[in-house]
Amino acid sequence: MVTVAPQRLDALLQSIAASAFQAAFGSALPAADFSVQKTRREFPGDRTVVCFPLARHSKAAPDATAEQLGKAMTAAEGPVVGYNVVKGFLNLELEKEYWADWLAHAAAEANYGREPAGSAPHVMVEYSSPNTNKPLHLGHLRNNFLGHSVSRILAARGHAVTKVQIINDRGIHICKSMVAWRKFGAGETPESNGIKGDKLVGKYYVAFDQAFKKEVAAMVAAGTEQAVAEKSAPILLEAQETLRLWEQGDTDTVELWKTMNSWVYAGFRDTYATMGVEFDKLYFESDTYLVGKERVLEGVERGVFERGEDGAVWTDLTEDGLDRKLLLRADGTAVYMTQDIGTALLRFQDFPDLDRQVYTVGNEQEYHFKVLFLVLGKLGFAQAQRCHHLSYGMVELPEGKMKSREGTVVDADDLMREMFDIARDIAEEAGKLEGLDEAARQGVFQKVGLSALKYFLLKVDPKKNMMFDPKASIDFYGNTGPFILFNYVRGRSILRKAEAAGTATEASPSMALPGEAEMALVSLLHDLPDVIEEAADTYNPSLVANWCYDLTKGYSSYYQDHPILGAEDPDTRNLRLVLTERFTRTLHAGMHLLGIDLPERM
Repeated sequence: MVTVAPQRLDALLQSIAASAFQAAFGSALPAADFSVQKTRREFPGDRTVVCFPLARHSKAAPDATAEQLGKAMTAAEGPVVGYNVVKGFLNLELEKEYWADWLAHAAAEANYGREPAGSAPHVMVEYSSPNTNKPLHLGHLRNNFLGHSVSRILAARGHAVTKVQIINDRGIHICKSMVAWRKFGAGETPESNGIKGDKLVGKYYVAFDQAFKKEVAAMVAAGTEQAVAEKSAPILLEAQETLRLWEQGDTDTVELWKTMNSWVYAGFRDTYATMGVEFDKLYFESDTYLVGKERVLEGVERGVFERGEDGAVWTDLTEDGLDRKLLLRADGTAVYMTQDIGTALLRFQDFPDLDRQVYTVGNEQEYHFKVLFLVLGKLGFAQAQRCHHLSYGMVELPEGKMKSREGTVVDADDLMREMFDIARDIAEEAGKLEGLDEAARQGVFQKVGLSALKYFLLKVDPKKNMMFDPKASIDFYGNTGPFILFNYVRGRSILRKAEAAGTATEASPSMALPGEAEMALVSLLHDLPDVIEEAADTYNPSLVANWCYDLTKGYSSYYQDHPILGAEDPDTRNLRLVLTERFTRTLHAGMHLLGIDLPERM
């Protein structure tokens, strides 16, 4: 039996293949030239070597190359005990003792699947990035869960990760809320009415839109053209004047801005705590846009950017396949790109070892980030070509799209509360939580409800638009968070019962060897490092989510067909208990990457 470090099984097989190829054909090739992949289910074998690229070195047909290489690898020292050839594909069978050794040792490691911390470059992940004129909504949930999960996946890949958000705390949007509060608020505060601060400010953002529409309608009825009315409505002009006063540093305007933003920040903190996400550092647009303006003007002096006749500053990206992009208006005021330039440069300044930044932002901003990365490159930042826009699709509801100004968004707090209530109803109907006090029960409801929400939003490829259905997400059957949690809890219950009965679980290479049924589960357990690697390389948590589901489905099927505590043969029972322990351990690691906590009971 060969004992190896199975996290690097493919690398081991590449090394064996390189030596065997040289012995068989007299040609030395780098181990990396041997493509090793998981064997397709319809063929016998554990791993497959793709031999088509090797034929030009072997001077033989791909199938003949595979045949000779298979004989040489089987004869070599290592875990390969058999093979079969399908055209140019060499399917390798590994000795069962190898898998028993893997179950006993590598699968039991606390950090199985993870690379050493700090072994990969420093990456910054931005997510959330809300405006301070409204509470977080369903779209923010997908954003936060994606960014937070990608942060954990990159950390598992060995990257040093810094989690940040840029808070969009300036501009006409917050001025609209300020104007409406002054007009209609009568001094209302979160303390005076018990409303969360972000919801209170959002209430006045909606009130502004309602008042604006009334004014426009009145002006149109009096004979003003629609387009003119929309640009000259008194309440809009007041918001624009408020923005001008803010940028000039008017004391009363700035103080009201600080007060209302503080209400929003407090509300955001509560929502993030419920979501289970956190940040290492916060950036504020009210600071970074000034840095952006300075750097853009420096770029003009260096000849990187150009100033138009009216004084506006532009960058010409036509040679890069884009167009000319405005960086500063003629009156010297900043645009969104100015702020993002300043934010990016501040971050590179704050973290000199930063290799790249990952921006979790909706797909409607894809062009914006193409421009940003090109501009950063023109400013001399080599990291710009490695920066990444984690673009994601829209989350829709059966009722259609959400609209913040009309107050038709799905509030994040309300949705999470609804998920907790659904979980409570299901648990109480099933009667599974007897003996737990109310605090413990509430903890279970929150874990189940939040797992359903997170998993449903993360199991879809980020690039795709998706429809969210709260009731479907919390179903205990199918590809859902609760299905995964239920089987995890079942596995943990079995292990507790075994321990209470004094049934020892001995994981050792000498334990019973896994059969065909066990191997299906072992193979899935073994995949975790590869899943993490691919998810990190593609910034795609859905790969982890669906691996968790496949693993859970595999264990659920195994459990249905194979009694565990009821197995009569002690060696068989021991093997099944070891598999159960490895299943719960590895699933816990995978769900952790999604930001999902698993309960011991539900």
